[in-house]
Amino acid sequence: MHKQTAYGTTLLAVIAFAAGAAMAQDETAALDSQYTDADGDLVADAPTDPSLLKDPDTLVFAYTPVEDPAIYEDIWNPFIEHLEEVTGKDVQFFAVQSNSAEVEAMRSGRLHIAGFSTGPTPFAVNLAGAVPFAIMGGDDGQFGYKLQIYTQADSDIKEVPDMAGKRIAHTSPTSNSGNLAPRALFPDLGVVPDQDYEVSYSGSHDQSMLGVVAGDYDAAPVASEVVDRMAERGLYDPADVRIVWESDPFPTTSYAYAHDLTPELKEKIEEAFFTFEFAGTALGDEFTGVSKFIPITYKDQWKVIRQIQKANGVEYTPEGLAAE
Repeated sequence: MHKQTAYGTTLLAVIAFAAGAAMAQDETAALDSQYTDADGDLVADAPTDPSLLKDPDTLVFAYTPVEDPAIYEDIWNPFIEHLEEVTGKDVQFFAVQSNSAEVEAMRSGRLHIAGFSTGPTPFAVNLAGAVPFAIMGGDDGQFGYKLQIYTQADSDIKEVPDMAGKRIAHTSPTSNSGNLAPRALFPDLGVVPDQDYEVSYSGSHDQSMLGVVAGDYDAAPVASEVVDRMAERGLYDPADVRIVWESDPFPTTSYAYAHDLTPELKEKIEEAFFTFEFAGTALGDEFTGVSKFIPITYKDQWKVIRQIQKANGVEYTPEGLAAE
């Protein structure tokens, strides 16, 4: 089962770090040249030409490629059936193998609705015209996950500075909790990635965690939501590892639709998300602590993520995405 943590109203460590490089109050969009943002909400506007709006007979839906996508096709089936009922459309689950492939699929028009993980969400917004509108949460409206540093239970790494000179796994360059947040936060905690330790990219959170368990890495920063899910599936024994440090919560996967769908279809998609009941479904069993989808905006809920990425010099370009 999947555990979600509460979303903190502030991320004190991040704000303290970002104070010297805070974004201007009037933040402007970083959209690809094919998109516009006339209303200043930082996401792509719908086409003004009605002939460019899309109303496909079959909607294609993808979930972020955190673990084996085949498992999630079955888990998402109750929601897909609900989405079909509300929209009156056939819905196809698209198993993506990487964040880059998922963004490219929406950019090319082959993907209509998707769950994008935290770090790649700004790439999806700026390169693919994705419009985030929902996130999983609890009845109290809270949502989020934590960045955690794991090491072996018997490791001599007791505090963050102890990682100096060790074998540390990050996930991929564009991952928020797996790379960008550590690079932004760790210097204030006593280590500078690529300076105090050499970064090894594992490719994913689960590979980082399994590498720690196997002793391939001395420690790794990972997303709490992924390692919780792995533990409950029996992929590793929690007794074999130990948490060195954890952050305040970050937003989780964003759920977005393509900017160029018809307004009526977007409304139906939102209706399907916000009326879906998790209880008693495979999705509800998988994502424990979650009871519904909660409305969000990219401009508000992803501001701290944009701050972290700005601090890391991230640019929302095809080249930046390819670096993943």
